[in-house]
Amino acid sequence: MNPCELTAAITALANLLAARMTVDQLNMLGVVLTQLGDTLFTIATQRGICETAAMPASIPSTGKGMSALRND
Repeated sequence: MNPCELTAAITALANLLAARMTVDQLNMLGVVLTQLGDTLFTIATQRGICETAAMPASIPSTGKGMSALRND
């Protein structure tokens, strides 16, 4: 699905829901979905940070071995 199809489908779904729900129901669904999106984004960000932190540090390859890290 391309981005235009995705946004059109989301808009169609929003219109379908809006036609069948009260203002209070729409407000509640909106805040629930907003919190869901925020929480998913938080989880994804934390996973990315943890994966980056778990990567081994690169050691400069100068041919000097550990002395390159000690500034010999």
